[in-house]
Amino acid sequence: MLSRLLLGILCSLCVFSCDSNAVFDAYKTVPEAWNKNDVISFNIKAPDSINPYNLFVNLRNTNAYKFNNLYLIVEMNFPNGKAVKDTLEYRMAAPDGTLLGTGVSSVKENKLWYKEGVVFDEAGEYTVNIQHAMRRNGEVNGVMDLEGVTDIGFRVEKLSVKQ
Repeated sequence: MLSRLLLGILCSLCVFSCDSNAVFDAYKTVPEAWNKNDVISFNIKAPDSINPYNLFVNLRNTNAYKFNNLYLIVEMNFPNGKAVKDTLEYRMAAPDGTLLGTGVSSVKENKLWYKEGVVFDEAGEYTVNIQHAMRRNGEVNGVMDLEGVTDIGFRVEKLSVKQ
């Protein structure tokens, strides 16, 4: 019995550690609700200044997430002071209300495109800030506390080589 457990743990480690495309992959846990003023930040050291990378916002959510879409404000601050800010919209549910994403439990994981083919041409540390910008239809003020989001992540991947 113990040998099966150890074998299962070993296999799991191999599967999860074999992600050779990831250059940076980190998550931050959201408390009970994601306040619209809470900015989730990630500091990323430039992997190199030549190769292009794909950037993703990763999000884990539960059935407590009550919206069909998600609006995010994502800001990338470069080492030399330049900043790029984007307002992004992602579809989070199918037309029938079923949450999108992967996962067999009540927690769904979503890998959301942020930028494609980014070259980190400035040496040093980049900071990525992520904030939600959700509103209910017909309301001027945004949703103060967004429920159902459990973790926010950011991922940098090497470009996949197609053969």
